[in-house]
This record gives sequence, C-alpha cells and structure tokens, in this order.
Amino acid sequence: MGISAKTQCYKLMAQTITLTDSHIQTLDLSPARVVLDPLVAESGFASKDVNLSFDIQISRDPTDPRELSEIPEVRLWFIRLDSTYPWLPLMLDWEAGELGRYAAMMVPHQFSPTEGIRYNPEALEIFVMGKIFVIARWLREQGVTNTTRLKFMTQMLGYEIDDGLFRLL
Repeated sequence: MGISAKTQCYKLMAQTITLTDSHIQTLDLSPARVVLDPLVAESGFASKDVNLSFDIQISRDPTDPRELSEIPEVRLWFIRLDSTYPWLPLMLDWEAGELGRYAAMMVPHQFSPTEGIRYNPEALEIFVMGKIFVIARWLREQGVTNTTRLKFMTQMLGYEIDDGLFRLL
C-alpha cells in the first residue's frame, strides 16, 4: 500500500493559488475562488486540515530590492482577499511559512536580511485579535467548537491566547 489514508488526505487538501500580474493589477480574486469555493462547499470544511500556499508570479525589475509584501499592488490584492475570506489564515500552510507571509501582507513591518520580518508590534496585535474574533465566530457558525487550531495559529504569530478569551466570545 505505501501511503496511509492520512497522507492521502493531506495531499488532497494541499492547494496552491497562483497569481499573475493580471490578477494583481485588476484585483481579480478568481485564482483564489477556483481553489477556495469548492473547498468551502465541502461538508465539514472548517474542521479539515487544508494547507494553502501562494505562488506569486509577477514581473519585477531585477534590481527592485522590495519583498513582495512591500509592493502596494500585491498587498492590496491580499487585503481584498482577506476581506472576502477572513478565515483564510487558518487554512494556510503554516509550516511552509505562508502564515507569516500572509500576515506581512496585512501588517506593517520592516524586513531585515539578518532578522527577517519584524512586524509593527501593535499592528500585529490588532491583526491577531481581529482574526481571533472573526475566525472564532466563523468556526462556531460551521459547528466547530474546538479552538485548538486557532490557538496554534496565534502561537505561530507569537501570541499565547488563554482559553478564557474564547469563553468570553
């Protein structure tokens, strides 16, 4: 047999959203919709392990030193995506760094070649708390009462969230 059922499920749930110049310039969310809408239509989608990633294929001047998250047009596309699918960070491939990359699209930061991304601490806290409120409500609407994945997501961004906060929600 070779591949376990869990491994097969993981492979089926790993998806990549590919963006081009045209998508970015026109704020076209169709590459995301093609991947996300069928997933959302699946029963129990909110409780599944989905590992989404982005492949951003845009033309750039080779001398442009900016990271993708520092390009206003790319950030604007991600802001539009986030407003349409606010629960999306929960479904990203965290181990591949997609959560940090996604957060960089939303949160003011600086990039250091030696230290990597350094988020504005207050902006990151606002982003994380906003995501907790939105995603916790969305999970409840989907019938998911376990907040473990949401807590892991916040830990990936450097925050320990006490269970008491979820009881307040």
